[in-house]
Amino acid sequence: MNGSHKPPVIRAGRGICSGDTILIADVGNSRIKLARLEEGEAGAAAGGSGLPVVSHRQDLDSRQFHPDNLARWLVAAAPGPAVVLVASVSEGAATRLEATLAALSVTRPSPIRQRRVGHADLPLAISLPAPERVGIDRLAAAAAARHVKPEGKPAIVVDCGTAVTVDLVAGDGTFLGGAILPGPQLMAQALASGTSQLPALVDIDWASIPAMPGRSTRDAIAAGVGYGVCGAVTRLVAEGARELGPDAVTILTGGWRALVRGSLPGAIEIPDIVLFGVALAAARACTR
Repeated sequence: MNGSHKPPVIRAGRGICSGDTILIADVGNSRIKLARLEEGEAGAAAGGSGLPVVSHRQDLDSRQFHPDNLARWLVAAAPGPAVVLVASVSEGAATRLEATLAALSVTRPSPIRQRRVGHADLPLAISLPAPERVGIDRLAAAAAARHVKPEGKPAIVVDCGTAVTVDLVAGDGTFLGGAILPGPQLMAQALASGTSQLPALVDIDWASIPAMPGRSTRDAIAAGVGYGVCGAVTRLVAEGARELGPDAVTILTGGWRALVRGSLPGAIEIPDIVLFGVALAAARACTR
C-alpha cells in the first residue's frame, strides 16, 4: 500500500494539544472506540500505510458503558494531562461520554480537555454541497483511505457497522459521496417490529452467510438478511467501480465485515479505519 500523501509527523507540543497526551474517540451507534495517538513519524505501526500510530485500544458499549471502565482506561492510556478528540454519529452516546470525561477530570490529579471533531478538521476535500451534514464516520474513513490507497487510484470504502456505508474517494483523494443502507441487525429488527409473527433475531454472529434454504423461520430470516446485505453491498461496490473506473481499490472495515469478505475479493481490510481518520484530524490539529 503506497499512500498518496506524506505521513504527518505528530508532535503534541503545538496546536490544541499543548503537550497533553492525545486521546481519540470514535463514537458509533453500537460501540465507542478509544485509542491513544502516539507521537513521531506516522505509519510505522500501521504497515507503513501512512496512517498515524495508535495504542491502548479499548471498546465501550455506546448505550451502556460503565464509567469505571472508562476511568481504568484513562489511567492506563493517559495518567497525565490529556485532550480527547471526539468524533460521533450518536449524539446521545457522545454526550454521555463527554459528561463522564468531565466528571472524571474533576477527580483526577491531571485535567482532561475535550473537543469535537468536525469535517473541517479532516485533511479531506469534500465534493458535496453540505459537507457539515455528512456523517463524520464516513468522512473520517475517507480521510484515512486517501492515505492508504495507491497514489492516483480511486477507492471504494465499505463500512459494515450498524448502518452500512459504501463511499467513493476519487483518485486525487476527494470525497464524492456514496450510499447508506441498514446493517443486518437493523434489517432483522425491522422485520420483527414491522410484522406480527416474525421473531427478533438475537445473538446472530453475522460472521458468515447463513445457510440457504433456511429450515426454520429464524434461519429463513437470517438467510434473507445475510444474502440481502451481501447482494446489496456487492452491487453498490460494482456501481462504484463503474463510476470510478476499473482501477478502483476496495477498502473494507466494520465489525461484521467477514459477512461480505468473500464477495469482495482483493479488498484491503482495515478494521479501525474510522478511528485512524479521527487520528489524522488530531494530528492535523496538533501540528498547525
